[in-house]
Amino acid sequence: MEEEDVDLTMDDDMNELLHISPDVEQAMEEVFPSQDPLDKPDFNVVEYINTLFPTEQSLSNIDEVVSKIRLKIRHLDDEIRMVVRGQSNVGQDGRQALEEAQQSIQELFTKIRDIKEKAEKSEQMVKEITRDIKQLDHAKRHLTTSITTLNHLHMLVGGVDSLESLVRRRQYGEVANLLQCVLNVLEHFQRYMGIPHIRQLSERVRAVQTELGQQILEDFEEAFPSQGAKRPTGPTTVLQDACLVANILEHRIKQEVIKKFIRQHLSEYLVLFQENQDVAWLDKVDRRYTWIKRQLGEYEDKYGRMFPAEWLMAERIAVEFCHKTRGELSSIMRARTSEIEVKLLLFAIQRTTAFENLLTRRFTGSTFTDWLPVQKPKATETPFQGIISKCFEPHLSVYVESQDRNLAELLERFAADMKAQCRPKASLDEAGAVLPSCADLFMYYKKCLVQCSQLSTGESLLALAKVFQKYLQEYSQKILAANLPKVPSSGGGLTIVSLLKEKDSLEVTRFTMDELRLICGTLSTAEYCLATTQQLEEKLKEKVDDNLMEQINLAAEMDMFGMVISSCIQLLVQDLDSACDPALTAMTKMPWQNVEHVGDQSPYVTSIISHIKQNVPVVRDYLASARKYFTQFCIKFANSFIPKFINHVFKCKPVSTVGAEQLLLDTHSLKTVLQDLPSIGSDVVRKAPASYTKIVVKGMTRAEMILKVVMSPQDPPQGFVDNYIKLLSDSSPDTFQKVLDMKGLKRGEQSAMLELFRQRQPPPPAGQEGIALASGATPEQESSRIRKLEKLIKKRL
Repeated sequence: MEEEDVDLTMDDDMNELLHISPDVEQAMEEVFPSQDPLDKPDFNVVEYINTLFPTEQSLSNIDEVVSKIRLKIRHLDDEIRMVVRGQSNVGQDGRQALEEAQQSIQELFTKIRDIKEKAEKSEQMVKEITRDIKQLDHAKRHLTTSITTLNHLHMLVGGVDSLESLVRRRQYGEVANLLQCVLNVLEHFQRYMGIPHIRQLSERVRAVQTELGQQILEDFEEAFPSQGAKRPTGPTTVLQDACLVANILEHRIKQEVIKKFIRQHLSEYLVLFQENQDVAWLDKVDRRYTWIKRQLGEYEDKYGRMFPAEWLMAERIAVEFCHKTRGELSSIMRARTSEIEVKLLLFAIQRTTAFENLLTRRFTGSTFTDWLPVQKPKATETPFQGIISKCFEPHLSVYVESQDRNLAELLERFAADMKAQCRPKASLDEAGAVLPSCADLFMYYKKCLVQCSQLSTGESLLALAKVFQKYLQEYSQKILAANLPKVPSSGGGLTIVSLLKEKDSLEVTRFTMDELRLICGTLSTAEYCLATTQQLEEKLKEKVDDNLMEQINLAAEMDMFGMVISSCIQLLVQDLDSACDPALTAMTKMPWQNVEHVGDQSPYVTSIISHIKQNVPVVRDYLASARKYFTQFCIKFANSFIPKFINHVFKCKPVSTVGAEQLLLDTHSLKTVLQDLPSIGSDVVRKAPASYTKIVVKGMTRAEMILKVVMSPQDPPQGFVDNYIKLLSDSSPDTFQKVLDMKGLKRGEQSAMLELFRQRQPPPPAGQEGIALASGATPEQESSRIRKLEKLIKKRL
């Protein structure tokens, strides 16, 4: 019992001394998980005891529980004792292992130190070895450089000596090979020029080059003298080798050799074709080109192998010949300007351009970028284009004047042909076709433009453009406008009796079918000229020099052709318009106040419709290729006829109510015909253009409104004036006065009406169509009259 008390006392003491932190408790829980309440850090003794003995009856087995707990405590003590003993042995073993590890580390450190010392000694040994190797490498490199330099120096000294010897003996073949080698070797000594011996060798080389250049030029001067001796029969080997040497020397020597040879080669040409020689004139210009072609063939046979291929000597000879020829021809043409004729000039230009084309096909033109003084050609030109023919440009005024004369003769012939076509029973081959003279004129223009643009794109082409403008104007006035038929005058007016009898054939002076065909053909021709003139302007601007482009302007000529088109349309309109005048005049002479009933359309309407059906299909067929101008014809006729018709309506006075109804029926019939005017008499019905329909509807509706105002009663005056303002919206007192005249009112009544009309100004906004019922008239009467009129119109339609 005492032992147990001691144990409990020791447990209490351990609980007081053992304090474990929460982190350690959590780590222990993760390593040794346990569900035993005794292992929990927040163990509560009271709760544990209450769990074991929840009731008083459970206290009966308390001894048994205490025995189990003590047994468990003993087991734990045994385990703790074993662990403690084991830990005491482990500590001793750990100290022994630590001592052994320290001893091993010490031995390892000693070995590492020994290795380091040996490595340092090896590194020092390697440095000593590599130092010797580097010294040997530098020595080898310097020795190699020295040997190479000495070899080069030996070659240079020997080469210079050999060059001087070879130059004195004129052995150019060996000199060409040796000189290039010496120059290449000398390049290696550029950084040693401070050494006197090297500098002396360089000066000797330059002296050899200078002597070589002078010696080669002397040899060529002796072989190809500028004047005097004949040419050698062929190239010598010495000169052929000399060209190889010249190719190595400075560029000036090569240029001098080329110039000397070309100058000597062309010396005969300058003598044969002096200005005082017959063959020098333009009529024999092709002999110049024959001569040079022969000389080029001779060069290829005799001297082709003497010069290096890259010198392009044949092309250089040809280019220099071109410049010489250009200067010679310019000089002789200035001296004999008065003898230059067009055919002679064109012959010379033709032969010259043909020769230039030959040169273009044979040579590449590479020498044009070399030292020869030539003009830089345009990007669109070949190098040889114009190289000689440019000399003719100052004299192209002769060509332009000739074309001026030719065009004048052409226009006279066109005028004669046009008069023949304008004779009775003479007509164009095809209705509305373009005049053949128009195509001939522009074909001639095209030919002249192509020909002149090959000769000049400067002032001469500009002068030719002005000639074109001159004859375009003359063509539009003398050929087209001047030959248009004159406006026919109206014949005798129609009598009332003839109209009442509804005669179909009316005595009116009008254009004949040939004249209509001529007018339409002239219109089509003017349209073609207008479009082609615009294309001509574009072509001229494309060909002419850029600085002259702004001076090309054919707008005035295009405007003139546009005026011809307008004149043709106006003639067609006047012809149809004048044909309708007698019918309109007859309309004004009819007794409209005596009309008792509304019948079919009046005879004058039938006459107008007859003229429209006769004229419009013919014009439409003739203008089939110019549809837009037929539309203009319709629009202009509507703009002319409708106001004239309204003016004649005002002249129909006095007019009764029934007469106004008849006039309204006639107006509606004309309105229907005018709306179908563009397609009248055609198998293919097309909808009229909206612009034309708008004009017809607006104009004829105004005529209908005037007649509706006339139909309305004048009593009361206020209602009549209101009705007029609603239907016409015309604030002009003159128009109102004309309406009053048509109604046949007396002067006193008109004065009252006019005063009332003035009081109602300004008028209200545009009104409504329909007849406003006057307050004095019964609605039944007005409605009955309108229904009758509508029935007549529907019956007529």
